[in-house]
Amino acid sequence: MTDKRILEMAVEAMENSYAPYSLTKIGATVECDDGSVFTGCVIENVAIGSTICAEAAAIAAAISAGHRGFKRIGIIAEGDVYRLPCGNCRQLLNEFSPQVEVLCARASDGRFVSYPLSALLPLPLVSASGD
Repeated sequence: MTDKRILEMAVEAMENSYAPYSLTKIGATVECDDGSVFTGCVIENVAIGSTICAEAAAIAAAISAGHRGFKRIGIIAEGDVYRLPCGNCRQLLNEFSPQVEVLCARASDGRFVSYPLSALLPLPLVSASGD
């Protein structure tokens, strides 16, 4: 799957966002090691800690379907800034795929940047397996 297609799917997911507080729709697509893909969108809640990030929603969908390894994740948000995964989502990605590629796109023009997760989370917490 191409980077472009992953981000197109994230745009489609972004349209389902529930973002009445930030007013910023965000979508994500995670590509699993076997090529399957899962999407998610931000689901905000007035109790901010209960908000579900688009990345976490996509990862949860993949894990719920039995997938544990990811090649890359594409994230797109409304506006003209690149939205990077929050610390919780970075750690969640690291739990399953420390080598995952992270694509972050701007909805305003579709441009994106790419990072290895290790550049975004240089000192991760140790996982249950000791990795």
